[in-house]
Amino acid sequence: MALIGYARVSTQDQNLARQISALKQAGVSKIFEEKISGKNTKRPQLNAMLDYIRDDDTVVVLSLDRLGRNSDDLTKIIQNIKDRGATLEILNLPSFKGISDPNLRNLLTNVILELYKYIAQEERESIKDRQRQGIEIAKVQGKYHGKIREYSLDSPNRTKRYLYKRAVALMAQRDRGADITIRGIARELGISPSTLYRIKKYAQEDKESRKSTL
Repeated sequence: MALIGYARVSTQDQNLARQISALKQAGVSKIFEEKISGKNTKRPQLNAMLDYIRDDDTVVVLSLDRLGRNSDDLTKIIQNIKDRGATLEILNLPSFKGISDPNLRNLLTNVILELYKYIAQEERESIKDRQRQGIEIAKVQGKYHGKIREYSLDSPNRTKRYLYKRAVALMAQRDRGADITIRGIARELGISPSTLYRIKKYAQEDKESRKSTL
């Protein structure tokens, strides 16, 4: 029996350190990590992890969206884990380890997983709808310039939406005189300084765009 970790970020300029640290704190003995989009299951390290696990192993991830981005993919991956005799533990979801009855424990775990898969799918569909609406409005206003930004309030990636908002807030604190450096902010957020400068540029463009509509 072993704890096997899986850590994933979507792009090369993102940092895996936070996930890896959480997995190690959870007692994980081996970690499969990769920097690749979760838009499908064609991920080398994900499949290497699935081939590696054995009966009674536990696959540990920080959050469900590290495994996959839509309900169908998540269902296939979770079933694959079960078929290999392993179990799944998600660190930011409720744990039922204290329940001695394995049938009840599995039932509650499955309910939670189904609920979060549904929430993840609904959120993704909602983001797509907002993107479509935003594009249509931008086209009418003559402001549509193509692809949605990777880091923005409308990013389809929840982590990147959070990083955008957090980066903008920290940069604002720095501009007001807070003792914090660009590299310090980048290190805290697990992104490169160049990505941080790009976010700053986006935020300035968004600010100017809002002013022009007033």
